Amino acid sequence: MPYRPALLRVGKAAVAAIVALAMPAAMAWTNKPVRVLVPAPAGGSMDVLARVLADQLTADLGQPVVVDNKPGAGGGIAISTMLAAPSDGQTILVATTNVLTEIPHVMKVSFDPMKDVKPVAAVAKTGLLLVGSTSLPARDLPSLISYVKANPGKLSFASYSAGTVAHYAGMIMNQKAGMDLQHVPFAGSPPALTQVMGGQIAVMYDGMVTSLPMIRAGKLQAFAVASKERSPLLPQVPTFAEMGYPDLDFSNWAGVFVSAKVSEDLAQKIHAAVYKAMSTPKLHERIATLGFEPLPVQTIQQLSQGLRTEFDRNAGIVKTYHIQP
Repeated sequence: MPYRPALLRVGKAAVAAIVALAMPAAMAWTNKPVRVLVPAPAGGSMDVLARVLADQLTADLGQPVVVDNKPGAGGGIAISTMLAAPSDGQTILVATTNVLTEIPHVMKVSFDPMKDVKPVAAVAKTGLLLVGSTSLPARDLPSLISYVKANPGKLSFASYSAGTVAHYAGMIMNQKAGMDLQHVPFAGSPPALTQVMGGQIAVMYDGMVTSLPMIRAGKLQAFAVASKERSPLLPQVPTFAEMGYPDLDFSNWAGVFVSAKVSEDLAQKIHAAVYKAMSTPKLHERIATLGFEPLPVQTIQQLSQGLRTEFDRNAGIVKTYHIQP
């Protein structure tokens, strides 16, 4: 039976995961305080997510789990801080995958994102969507494309940073739809969204987490979601694929990362502790409130493989579309 070894491996992995999740909290990870590095300023969605997770881990472990914000250098400051700390599992990183799979392609970093950093848990997913000013006459994607073509050289699109999927999506859509929207990068979503809501910039490719509250408040309109399936958070908004643009499929997941020097045994314990914390209903509710979508449990190997696939895909996009920082 050629498939028996694979089935046995899957079976053992599943049993190991169940056992790990059932372990007493004191055995799951550590009996010392934990430092959680976040590559974003306090108050943002990533910071809030990290603090919600830290609070639950504090309760589960019986030890302080403290968030330490280290914004800057496209996530490089937080990652370098983690890599400089002892590899004893007491310093971890909570971040979205773009700091590893997007930014290093266009910004010089002091680490190898595929060798020096190890993913241990995927907490939640955030999708990308195209939003625009409510003052735009266009109310759907086809009419938006027609409006841009009728105003050549006059309109622009914003991104939350050059070299990210918010930049990639705009360049791909320009080529596929024959538009000439000029790229205007910002240092984060909030200042860019202010310009879009004010009508100074026509549209923006933004993360669901930051745009969703503005859409719900009627301050932005959504044209399309960059995913294979419609988002349960905005079920009325079509996907780019539905509109004939299947290449527009982008998302990031937020999760926990450690130095690659952390032992496999310790990484597995952190993996189990994080997923145990994430299994609580109040965390699921808080994640949905923030605009994130929960993710199923994945092994460390699956996370690493997925990260590599995304890294390689983005490298190809940067090369094909001549993306510059």
